[in-house]
Amino acid sequence: MQVAEFRRGEFAISTDAARLDVDVIYDFLTNCYWAKGIPREVVARSVEHALCFGIYDGSGAQVGFARVISDFATVAYLGDVFVLESHRGRGLSKWMMECILQHPALQNLRRWILLTRDAHELYRRFGFTALKSPERYMELHRPDVYEIRETT
Repeated sequence: MQVAEFRRGEFAISTDAARLDVDVIYDFLTNCYWAKGIPREVVARSVEHALCFGIYDGSGAQVGFARVISDFATVAYLGDVFVLESHRGRGLSKWMMECILQHPALQNLRRWILLTRDAHELYRRFGFTALKSPERYMELHRPDVYEIRETT
């Protein structure tokens, strides 16, 4: 897939997988509420198998991230969206959402899915709503999958 890049002031958003800093992504995710304790190798694999968007500052350091898992025809799951604390309040998450939703490979999808505990207002700005038919949705959720298990 062709790399997309967007620029605004000193910041860039890119889908170039070679620019992603897996250590930055891992450091954030392993400490956040939705992926606490996630192993680094799982983060690396998740990045490898998704369309990822990195936000980079003027020095080229990664300061934000999001990944999209999709068949690029009917559905997309948006996950692991973050901007580092040091760079929040600058509109970067809103700009990243604009870039994601404008990406040529993600046009005309019938359904977008995401999970959030605390960013509903951000996603509402882009047309996301609460589930209209939650009784249709099912999940297999394994919240302890990243916990280290001792074998005896």
